[in-house]
Amino acid sequence: MNRPLGYLREILSNYTDRSDTAKEIDSIIRKKDLNSEDAFVRMLSQEQIDFLEEVLPDEIHHAQEAGDDERVYQLNEVYELLY
Repeated sequence: MNRPLGYLREILSNYTDRSDTAKEIDSIIRKKDLNSEDAFVRMLSQEQIDFLEEVLPDEIHHAQEAGDDERVYQLNEVYELLY
């Protein structure tokens, strides 16, 4: 699994207990042999993209506040492809 998707999967764990969409996205990451975040984004439904567009800015902001530059960078790699 590539690093951006690993970080994404980690933050999704904060949502899977209350969101079926988060569970679906996590399942895509786990079950598919994805070599790039671009391939991952192409597999997403509009509902899944909307979910990520909603949660990623907060997660990126949280990582910035924590000074976790690597997490910020990796999550941004995914976020930028959603548009």
